[in-house]
Amino acid sequence: MTTNVGGLDRVLRIVVGLALIVMAAMGTIGAWGYIGVVPLATAALGTCPAYTLLGFSTCPVKTNAG
Repeated sequence: MTTNVGGLDRVLRIVVGLALIVMAAMGTIGAWGYIGVVPLATAALGTCPAYTLLGFSTCPVKTNAG
């Protein structure tokens, strides 16, 4: 798979994923909060299937400097 999740995007996915999981574990938002595993997984893998389908990427573009 091609990497399509950039640095800031990864950090935000980690923060949101952890927040959802913590709130679910505390009983604040219910069991659906464990969906926070999805943003954590996409951040860890560096690829997002939805971005692939939409042809979107937050990674910096690599150019040939030669």
